[in-house]
Amino acid sequence: MDGALYEHDSKDVYLQDITVLVVEDNVSNFVLIARLLGYLGIHCEWKTSGYEVVEYADLLPKIDLILMDIRLPYEDGYEALKKIRSSPKLSSIPVIAITAESSMEQMQKAHAAGFNGFIGKPIDPDRFPEQIQEILAGESVWEL
Repeated sequence: MDGALYEHDSKDVYLQDITVLVVEDNVSNFVLIARLLGYLGIHCEWKTSGYEVVEYADLLPKIDLILMDIRLPYEDGYEALKKIRSSPKLSSIPVIAITAESSMEQMQKAHAAGFNGFIGKPIDPDRFPEQIQEILAGESVWEL
């Protein structure tokens, strides 16, 4: 099988087998994220708000990672994270905060809330693919 590969839990996983749910209300930001994930061969799904994210995620065959904007309409990223963590199917999936509110205080708040990582906006297109690969390999990414 061709494609990018990383090791996770002592088994090889191809990035083409990865599904990422992107929760982002800004179309331009989503397009950038989707293109960068596509560059890696990663399939992504899109939800524009935290509202009903658990219900949507339950319809998907699998999710390996959730990239969550903090400022979202209807329900913010923190409210959505609480629901994700209370879902038996989704509770162990890594959820990474991606936000324009990029400060040490916001990063600490995200950490305390239970996010598994933090990527500040604007997203660095040169660094983002590496950040995603690190996260999928089980490494912690907390970057402004």
